[in-house]
Amino acid sequence: MMRRILAILSLLCLLATYAQAQSSTTVTQVVDLSLTNTIVLKFTATNSTSGSAVSLPISTVSNYTSGVTSSTYQLSASSTKAFNIAVKSNASNFTYTGSYTTGTTMPVSGSLSVQVTANSTGGSIANNFNSYQSVTSSNQNILTGCTSGSSKLFSIQYRANPSMSYPAGTYTTSVVYTATQQ
Repeated sequence: MMRRILAILSLLCLLATYAQAQSSTTVTQVVDLSLTNTIVLKFTATNSTSGSAVSLPISTVSNYTSGVTSSTYQLSASSTKAFNIAVKSNASNFTYTGSYTTGTTMPVSGSLSVQVTANSTGGSIANNFNSYQSVTSSNQNILTGCTSGSSKLFSIQYRANPSMSYPAGTYTTSVVYTATQQ
């Protein structure tokens, strides 16, 4: 009799365990991702939208006649769509700082040039910017058809070649790079 009771208890425990293992419930939830097109352009050295200051000292006759070149500066673009890169000066003329009051209006165009020295954006160098081209106050595409993705790199270099007709002092302009999605 004791064996029967133990056998029945064992069977009941087994059935209870089986019943618990077979019990389940399911719920679902919809998850929507709302993606927005985005683009970021920054200087890699500063990891920001502001590059370091570019100094182009012109101190000899040879500097005036042959021009002086800057170091190379690398930029990084990240975009969810294909894009173009344009360059321009923030003004038509340099801002002058110095002791002279006349003859200090130097145009940016013709005095300051830029070229693309490296390009891994998946796009093409535009408008002959694989060699030095004059910076103007109007946007000029320097790269076109760049492919979407993260950290698309390109490098630029400046050349200053002003005439000898401007007085000594510091001439300043801001060069603006714009990344635009296609």
